Amino acid sequence: MTRTEIWVINPNTARAMTENIGRCARAVAAPSTVVTAVNPAMGPESIESHYDEALSVPGLLAEIAAGEVAGADGYVIACFGDPGLDAARELASGPVVGIAEAAMHAATLVGRSFSVVTTLARTTGRAWDLAARYGFAGACRGVHACDIPVLELDDPSSDARKVVAALCAETVERDGCDSIVLGCAGMASFCADVSRAVGVPVIDGVAVATKLVESLVSLGLRTSTRGEFAPPGPKRYTGLLRDFSV
Repeated sequence: MTRTEIWVINPNTARAMTENIGRCARAVAAPSTVVTAVNPAMGPESIESHYDEALSVPGLLAEIAAGEVAGADGYVIACFGDPGLDAARELASGPVVGIAEAAMHAATLVGRSFSVVTTLARTTGRAWDLAARYGFAGACRGVHACDIPVLELDDPSSDARKVVAALCAETVERDGCDSIVLGCAGMASFCADVSRAVGVPVIDGVAVATKLVESLVSLGLRTSTRGEFAPPGPKRYTGLLRDFSV
């Protein structure tokens, strides 16, 4: 059986979160798939604003470049804002899938509607934007925040899992949605517990994106380079970005 190597990139710098994301990806990967979970050496420790998201992209792209050198077959961007997704597709020779895009696609395959349960209220607009961009605005019934910071999701002393499960159950009743999309990679390990608690499919984008990349690689499908996703042309970058020259 052909070996497939998928790099799962957490765009923030929290190593403990990266390790948790890696475990969740490996739990669904095929035996012939090697999952390498990485995070940048530079950038925000968590991504909870447009500012954080913008400053996470250079480190993310550096990891894509490193994966290309190492021979990665495909990539998962493990942040629900799907930061740097288009730029990553320009750089990568294999498929790149963001977890929000993957989760929303999966939700529409298991029901007519879905709602998103995410972290902070200030990030809900971004989730709505992505639902519209990916063509799922009509299927998305709501976006709801538990108001738990990203890094607290990994804290064993936190009651985050219970809070998220309760909000998911409330959301199903309020929105009448057919499924729940978990709106943060830090919630990946909650998926099975929350699904049992709420009685509808609960979708973790890390798992879905891992399987999508795996499938695309096995089918020989990769990002088209015909138009806007062609590799960027040669250009010199200066200052802090001098190492990003292509």
